[in-house]
Amino acid sequence: MSQRVGVIGLGIMGSAYAGHLVDGGVATSGFDVDAGALQRFVVHGGRAGADPREVAGTCDVVITALPSVAAVDAVFFGDDGLASGAHDELVVVEASTLPLDVKERVRARMAQKGVAVLDAPVSGTGSQAKVKDLAIYASGERAAYERVETVLLQLARSVRYVGEFGVGSKLKYIANLLVTIHNMSTAEAVVLAQKAGIDPAMMIDIVGDGAGTSRMLQVRGPMMAAGTYDEPGMKLDVYQKDIEIIAGFANQVGAPTPLFAQSAVFYTAALAQGRGKQDTAAIASVLKTMAGLAADP
Repeated sequence: MSQRVGVIGLGIMGSAYAGHLVDGGVATSGFDVDAGALQRFVVHGGRAGADPREVAGTCDVVITALPSVAAVDAVFFGDDGLASGAHDELVVVEASTLPLDVKERVRARMAQKGVAVLDAPVSGTGSQAKVKDLAIYASGERAAYERVETVLLQLARSVRYVGEFGVGSKLKYIANLLVTIHNMSTAEAVVLAQKAGIDPAMMIDIVGDGAGTSRMLQVRGPMMAAGTYDEPGMKLDVYQKDIEIIAGFANQVGAPTPLFAQSAVFYTAALAQGRGKQDTAAIASVLKTMAGLAADP
């Protein structure tokens, strides 16, 4: 692949993207405000950019994987932001989970610089990202998508072009609504098994081979069974932002989400237990406490 690719935001997801690109022989630059994350990227074989402007100026494709609206504003429109390094051949793949109006604002302002922006959020956890077990929902200009499709195929098992800008985010909100509920149902199953005197790991193996399976049972069930959440695929405090986005979107379009609303309460409760830096699987510990079981670390 002759394109030079940049990744801005080298956290759980972005570091996985960058690693796959480097491993695939793609000339890859990266930037993160966390010096440790940037150093790990360099050790893996990537090239450190001084700032987003430099990454934009030296790359054909830039993927952004950012945790917040504030981070988006700084990366795109700060003094050393992507906008200041823009050039006509650049395509930006915005892969974060953000409110749609924020992405629309980014697209409009970058279009003034002649830069195409794709709304291309990713469905999957950090552990899934490490093994390319992701789905990418790419939306925006078809011509821009075709220019970056080979890059995206380096990152995921499924890359879909889903239509006009914004459709990708809408699909991601729906996917995360299901993840929120399925994560909660997995926690219920694990705690029920424990209370019934069944080894939860055995339950996951047996039930996971039948109609009761789900991706969250397979991905997060083992963490819940072991009661270990300190290697997060998605941190609770970051996911709380996603929950708020989904709730706002559902309210905007007037869709009832009773199961999602009930599930969201337990994520808030896990945060109240001081589990913000743990994986979202830690909601199981809330149920364990309610069930009279020992709390997880």
